[in-house]
Order: sequence, then C-alpha cells, then structure tokens
Amino acid sequence: MQCLWCSSYGGDHDTNKYKLNNVRVNGTPTRPAKTDKLRQNVGAATTLTLVGENGYITREKIRQNIPTKKQFVDPHRQGLMIEGGVGYRQTVVIRSYEVGPDKTATIDSILNLFQETALNHVWMSGLLGNGFGATHGMMRNNLIWVVSRMQLQVDHYPIWGEVLEIDTWVGASGKNGMRRDWLIRSQATGHIFARATSTWVMMNQHTRRLSKMPEEVRAEISPWFIEKQAIRDDIPEKIRKLDEATYCNSDLKPKRSDLDMNNHVNNVKYLKWMLETIPDQVLESHQLSEITLEYRRECGSSDIVQSLCEQDKDGFLGDGVKHSGDIGLLNGFSLASEIIGGNGILGSLDKMPIRYTHLLQAKGEPKNEEIVRGRTTWKRKLSTLPFTS
Repeated sequence: MQCLWCSSYGGDHDTNKYKLNNVRVNGTPTRPAKTDKLRQNVGAATTLTLVGENGYITREKIRQNIPTKKQFVDPHRQGLMIEGGVGYRQTVVIRSYEVGPDKTATIDSILNLFQETALNHVWMSGLLGNGFGATHGMMRNNLIWVVSRMQLQVDHYPIWGEVLEIDTWVGASGKNGMRRDWLIRSQATGHIFARATSTWVMMNQHTRRLSKMPEEVRAEISPWFIEKQAIRDDIPEKIRKLDEATYCNSDLKPKRSDLDMNNHVNNVKYLKWMLETIPDQVLESHQLSEITLEYRRECGSSDIVQSLCEQDKDGFLGDGVKHSGDIGLLNGFSLASEIIGGNGILGSLDKMPIRYTHLLQAKGEPKNEEIVRGRTTWKRKLSTLPFTS
C-alpha cells in the first residue's frame, strides 16, 4: 500500500488534483481502483490521505514524478549511477547564459551545476521527499541539509558549448555529518577541470538549530557512502577572522530571488558577494583557482550584509612555499622553472598566485554576526583552450 497526500480546499472537483486513471507514475501505468479516504481538517485547508495503488495525486507530484525507488538511468537529466550503483554521473552542456565575456563558465555556474547534480543524485536514489534534497526520514523529523564547509579547486574553466561529465558521491563526515564530492571533466578529452568537496549537517527547519542525525536517516544514507575523496585535506587550514579590511561592500540586501527552497540565502549568492570586493585589475588579469568557504550562520531575507576582503600579505611566502631539494614550489607553481626560463625573480613573483581572505557578516546590534568566512586564490589567466589534440 502507498500513501499519497494532497491538499484540498473544495470538493472532489478540485483542479489541483487528478484522478489516477491514466496517469503514469515512474513509468508504471495506473488502473482505476477503490481507495480509502480519510479527511483531516487543518485550519481552512483539508488534507486528503489516499491509501491504495490509485486515487488522487497533486498536480505537483504528476509534474515532478519523483521516483519512489532507485533508478539507474535518467534519460531526461542525462544521468546514470556509477561506482557500483551508489555514485552519480551527469552529462551537461555549458549554455550561453552560464559563461562570461571570455566565453568560459562562470564560477557561480559551476557551483549551480554542483548543486543540481547533487539533487539529481538524491532524486535517482529513490530517497527524495519533496524537500530540498531531504530524505523521507529527514522530512519526518523536520530536518533539512545545510552546508558547513566547501572547498573548490579549478584547473581549467570549460567553454561555451563544451560537453562535461560531472561525477558526485557522498561519504561519512564524523558522527552527524555527510561529505559530498564532485569531479568535472571534459567528455571529449577526459581532462579534469575542477574538483570540490563539501561537508553537510542537519538543521531543524522550525527551530533553525543544528541537529544530530537520527538513526532512521543514517540507515537511509549510509549504504550510499563511498570511501573516496576528490580533494584530500586531512588537516584543513583555518580561515582567520577579518577585524578590518581594505576592501568593503556594505549594505548588501538579499533579494527574493536569492532565497532557495529552504527559505534562506543560497550559498552561491554568498560567493557572488565575496567576489564583488576583489579589485578590478585582479579580475581582469587573474582567474579564480581555489575557494574555501566556512559557513557560520544562516542569512535571511531581512539581514543587511557586509562583505569584507583583505589580500594576504605573507600567506604564500610564509606557509605556501614548499621546498623539494633546491626547487621552490608555491601551491604547484615552480619558482625555479620561471627563473630558469629567463623571467627572473621579479618576473616569477609577478606570476605568483594572489590570495584573499573574506568575511560576510550580518550587520546588527550590539555586534555584527559572522555568516561566512572565505579564502580565494587567484592565478594568472590561461588560454581557454589549454589542451591540444
């Protein structure tokens, strides 16, 4: 038996529900059948519970057609299960509205693709309720996912019209968290463009407080865990708090379009606010190569946000340079090769990455509250076509 729920504000001719005589749900044709109906009044609305194979279903559920069991292939989303049936791969094409003036994908487009593939992974698992990536067990416990940390590394940016493969999978993170990783590669060449890892925890959607993972939720998601990491960072470097900054953008106000299905500002918007404080000359000559974000609290529609940014003066010369023999390596950047190549010390330093520390905070009394701490690394722009045939 299966329980289907819909909201009814009138009689049996409500236009927001359909009888399941000829509707296909998950590819299976339904047949007319008798149903047991239990109406429960909730304020002005009436909730209709349908028990049985057929009955009524909301227009929303017909349009979404969320799977109730695991799917291995989804032709509509160009997705399929990998890694023994627990990982997910989706094929995407970079659209014209996902690129900037240089015809390469913007960083927020990449983050949006991460979010979409993660949701589609849960969709195909058969665990998705009608929440924003929440499982059935999470919905029963009024829980939602919130990201606590994200790290992204970009080697090359995909170009307009390029076909990509995005792999994503999940793993355990402590007792009450979940890790989600991604890899983006070119379908044509197989070269990896970007990789990312993130940590997620659960929040009660009513109290807005973090919650332990219920056992029924652990039982749902733990069979999907993979011991594999896109970015290995066993001891992540802490991001310092900015007390003052050279670059500042104040009085940022969230718009309605910035809110997601959990009714808080989407994490992609946070990054946009951060990048607005980067100096124009850096944006013109450099490209973003790495981001680390540490989330502290939610940002709601009524918050007034301040974005602070400060260039790290000694971050690379202090802890960024690693030595292998007599060769200095700066996050993979070879000082020796640049000097030998005739660029000299000044020429090589000019090509060194630039790093910034960021802070988003909600302005308030008696003090401002941290929303996100961030760190960005910028390298000299490369050709948009880095690979030769």
